[in-house]
Amino acid sequence: MSIVNSIKSQLSPIHPEGYPFIGAFALAAIVLFWMAAPLGWLGVLLTAWCAYFFRDPRRVTPVRDGLIVSPADGKISQVANAVPPLELELGAAPRTRISIFMSVFDVHVNRTPASGQIEKIVYRAGKFLNADLDKASEDNERNGFVIRTAAGRIGVVQIAGLIARRIVTFVREGDAVDAGDRIGLIRFGSRVDVYLPEGGKALVSEGQLALAGETVLADLGSTTVNAVFRAG
Repeated sequence: MSIVNSIKSQLSPIHPEGYPFIGAFALAAIVLFWMAAPLGWLGVLLTAWCAYFFRDPRRVTPVRDGLIVSPADGKISQVANAVPPLELELGAAPRTRISIFMSVFDVHVNRTPASGQIEKIVYRAGKFLNADLDKASEDNERNGFVIRTAAGRIGVVQIAGLIARRIVTFVREGDAVDAGDRIGLIRFGSRVDVYLPEGGKALVSEGQLALAGETVLADLGSTTVNAVFRAG
């Protein structure tokens, strides 16, 4: 393998959603170089960070009935019982909610936590509080998915934060999805909540780091011993 190919193999692809932003940062860097070289180098650093932010690495997803994988990269900020947002129509009974907080250095492409069908997608306007706060689940702008799976209906909610101002969706209602498929992206930091089916128990703890499409959040009781894996 050549040196160039070796380097390329270590770099993550960039999601197309990032191209306009990277181009804007690069143009700003050129203008800053024209104004003053030190400012131009700052623009180069910001352009490199923007490309890093929109990276979209391949993931190897464990595939087995009952496994729920993380939809987002980041820190497990909370594992608690909570009533799902009303617009998801998942009932008034509390469910296990796993919250994953994404910093501006985490991958922001979100993935479906299990195979099934996108039953509902609901957008709700709201505030832009710190996404790490508990009340952000109720007050902030958000985009919710209900995914019907063999193990029950799962809620996934993308939540905007202080910096995030744009939630992008890649799927539509009625789409069939496999565990680990890309379903959306939140620009510039935020949070994703997962509401497990009733009776579901978390296999992760607060403070743990998660990788979208790889980290197992819960096992809903499949009797199958061995899982298979799918790269994507």
